Parts: sequence; C-alpha cells; structure tokens
Amino acid sequence: MITSLMNPTMPIPINKRKQTLASKIKRVRAIQWALRPEILCSENIPKPLHGVAPRVVLGDKWWNQTRKAAYASTAYHCVACGDHKSQVKGNRKHLEGHELYDIDYPKGLMVYIETVPLCNWCHSYVHDGRLTALMEQGVIPQQKYVAVIQHGDEVLNRYNMVRPSRKERDEVIALQLSFGKIAEWSKWRLVVNGKQYKPRYKDLKSWEKAHS
Repeated sequence: MITSLMNPTMPIPINKRKQTLASKIKRVRAIQWALRPEILCSENIPKPLHGVAPRVVLGDKWWNQTRKAAYASTAYHCVACGDHKSQVKGNRKHLEGHELYDIDYPKGLMVYIETVPLCNWCHSYVHDGRLTALMEQGVIPQQKYVAVIQHGDEVLNRYNMVRPSRKERDEVIALQLSFGKIAEWSKWRLVVNGKQYKPRYKDLKSWEKAHS
C-alpha cells in the first residue's frame, strides 16, 4: 500500500497515486536523452538529392510515425537547444522532424541514419540555404533571418562550437568539385533501409530551372 509522506498511516487516493506515478515516469523520460548541439553543424543536402527524402519516398504514414516517435524520445524538447516545445522561440510552438544522414561525396551516397526533433529556429538554422532564399524572396523579414542565425550561433557557442559560414562551406564544395572528389550528378543516390533512390532532377540545369 502506498502511504502519504505527511501521514504514513493514511493511504494515498487512487487518482493521486496515478498522478505520482505519471510524474515519476515523466521525470525519468526527461533525463533519458542528451543534448546534441552538434546537429546544428549538419551538412547541407547535396543539390542532386534536393526533393528526395525519406518522408517523400516512404510516404506520410511512415513520416508521421517516425517524427512523433522522435518528439517523444526527448520528452518534447528540441535536441539541439534543449527548449521544450511550449517554450521555443518564434510563433511555432511545436517541434519539427529533421533527418540526419551519412554523406559520402566521392561515392555520391546519402545514407539516412535517423530523425531527430528540432524547434523551428534550430531547424531553420540547419537549412540556412532555404532560410536565405525565404528572406531574399520576402517571405520572412531580415530581422527574423538574423535572429535565427544568432540563435543557432549562440547555442553552438555554449559548447565551444562554430559552424563555418555558408560561403565557406560553398567554397569547400567548389574546391572538391574542381578536384573531382564529388560524384557526378547522375550517380547520386539516397539510401533508406538499404534501398537506393535516384535524384529528382536530371541535372543542375533542371535544378536551377525549378528553383528560379
């Protein structure tokens, strides 16, 4: 029999027992995950595989199950900055699923590893190319762009991490291309559960036309 701390001889009502047990489970779940700020330094998706993702090739049912499991795995906290979904910055008080990959540039393989929960600002920071495009198109104001970048930089700074600028990352890719260390467009493949998927766009020209 569960007894009260105030009065050891007085049983705790059933509904109170349930609340106590639920709170204990909630606390345990909340500490069974670790912050992973390094996710903010994730590599950008190679252009040949833009528009090709696990959520696309496996469908909405798979994606909804996977992302919801990811949210629950951190007790609904952003795995990068640590904020609970109810306390995240911006107007979107929810989490978003972000896919992690192991990218092999010479072989042209992007292997899906897992989906993790990120708040909108951390997710936008990772996909800073899209964030920049939205600002240039006038979809979001420059103030938000700056705020998102500052948010991600501040999170990394807490752990003595720095993400190279987009310009620096583009220069590295250009250098690798010049030395032939990146696979040709047509050879790129997304790999999910051992199955390979081809690029959505035929070549760079087709990609540029779709994104102009």
